[in-house]
Parts: sequence; C-alpha cells; structure tokens
Amino acid sequence: MTTTLLQRLLQWRFTRFALVGGGATLLQYLLLVLLVEALHAPEVAASAAAFSLSALANYWLNYHFTFASQRLHRQALPRFALVALTGLAVNTACFAALLPLLPYLAAQVVATAVTLVGNFALQHLWIYRRES
Repeated sequence: MTTTLLQRLLQWRFTRFALVGGGATLLQYLLLVLLVEALHAPEVAASAAAFSLSALANYWLNYHFTFASQRLHRQALPRFALVALTGLAVNTACFAALLPLLPYLAAQVVATAVTLVGNFALQHLWIYRRES
C-alpha cells in the first residue's frame, strides 16, 4: 500500500472515529447532565457512569462502522474493555482534579480531550486491527 493511500485510509478512519466518538461523547454528556441535574448524583460518580454507558455505544459503532473489524467479539471486546477501563481511569482522574477549578461540564470537556488521542491509537492498533 502506498504511503498516500495509507494516509487517506487513516484520515478517513480517523474521521469516522471522530464522528462515532462525537456521538458517544454527546450521549455521555447528556447522561452526565441527566444524572447531575435531574437525579442529583455526585458529579464524579455521574461522570464515571456516563462514560461507562457511552462506551458500550462507542464499541458497537467503532466495531462495525469505523474499523469494520473482522475480529471476533470474543477477541475485540476484552481489548476494548481494557482500553475503556484505562480511559475511564484517565477521564475520572482528570475530571476529579479539574472539578474544584471548573464547572462540571467544562471539566468534562477537558477530561474528554485528554483521552481522545490515546483511545484512537489503541483502538486502531490493538483492538480492531486485522490479524496479518
């Protein structure tokens, strides 16, 4: 595969990844607001719960749409779970650290940005990649 073709493939894959991630992030934020505002849940717990629930949608869409994975779910799902748990830890730690400094939605925006690049790299290179 030529470098240019590979670059285009990665750009298109990253675009789909960003769209799926944007949808999952929107779901996460809606759940966060619902949990905090309507159910009066503590912000850090609400952030962790919203992240976890949106991760399920993220897995399904990335598996089928972004990466069109050929891996069996029994191979991809445990890897995704490990990456999601790592992302959950990073998200929750960033959110908790920023919460005293920022309103909870602003803290969530920063926490989300911190996890984006690492999540893409791990998903592209480890979870959904075809076996050679």
